[in-house]
Amino acid sequence: MMRRALELAERGLYTTTPNPRVGCVVSKNQQILSEGWHEKAGAPHAEVKALEGVDAAGATLYVNLEPCSHQGRTPPCVDLLRKSKVSRVVAAMLDPNPKAGQGGEKLAAAGIRFEHGLMQDEARELNLGFVSRVTRGRPWVRMKVAATLDGRTALADGRSQWITGAEARRDGHRWRARACAILTGIGTVTADDPQLTVREVETPRQPLRVIVDSRLAMPPQARILQGEKVLVFSAREGELPNAEVVALKNENSKVDLPKMLAELARRGVNELHVEAGYRLNGSLLREGCVDEFLLYLNPSFLGDAAQGMLDLPAFASLEKRMRLKIRSLDRLGEDLRLLARPAAASA
Repeated sequence: MMRRALELAERGLYTTTPNPRVGCVVSKNQQILSEGWHEKAGAPHAEVKALEGVDAAGATLYVNLEPCSHQGRTPPCVDLLRKSKVSRVVAAMLDPNPKAGQGGEKLAAAGIRFEHGLMQDEARELNLGFVSRVTRGRPWVRMKVAATLDGRTALADGRSQWITGAEARRDGHRWRARACAILTGIGTVTADDPQLTVREVETPRQPLRVIVDSRLAMPPQARILQGEKVLVFSAREGELPNAEVVALKNENSKVDLPKMLAELARRGVNELHVEAGYRLNGSLLREGCVDEFLLYLNPSFLGDAAQGMLDLPAFASLEKRMRLKIRSLDRLGEDLRLLARPAAASA
């Protein structure tokens, strides 16, 4: 039942932001009576959809996130559950949002048996961006890199289209689609003139496009300035066509990256997908702004003159190197896809 609730929740993978992805199953005597999932912010919650037109008295309700207990855009789900006379609620994980928690306690106080922890890890993975935003005040940052086997991401002049094959590029667009925002730097804009949109897969909405441009050197004819309005973080005040410019300068007259993440979280960004060059990649990593690496490796070599993945200082010893923990390794056509996280932060 919980596995089904998670499958339903995943239907909102591209649409629920800034809300969490939630699915719900109502069951009695091991039979599913009804089910529902949250589609988008402002729409009915999964519990509401699942209980529509159903006699749920004495039933068990399975949901991947603790039912909310506060009035937001929609009424508290715990009130509906009490009226429905369900006898038991099983949540995969507790709601980390301090504004919405304590739903389980209120259900228990109303005489409804409440349990949590079933498939908790899977539930957390599905909503890791939401968890990050409400507990850390910053999005979950996933850095995507396409490289050759010798770790090169672009020619010496910055050109990088295309290192990987069509299947890997299509998969990369799936990861773009699930993100709330896509981030790149002015170097990538200058070298590749990307659109930074989801095109290879169907999506009901385009993620917010974000550019780090310390000196506001963006060419006005850049393709990224076409279409929906973009968000530009700079170290100086100014204007750009079809863009909102936010000035966040650090002591080095660069964009303050941690403050940038805080501002994105304030705007409701749960997952931030990074597709940038080695300089911005290195800066994000050095400042502790990266939670996960999405690496596509192509079976080829580009040589020493080509650009690398990250602009990092040389480590004095092997013990000082940054270690990663591999979460998954898959083959896509001729390319390999590796999902990894910093070992110190991995569960």
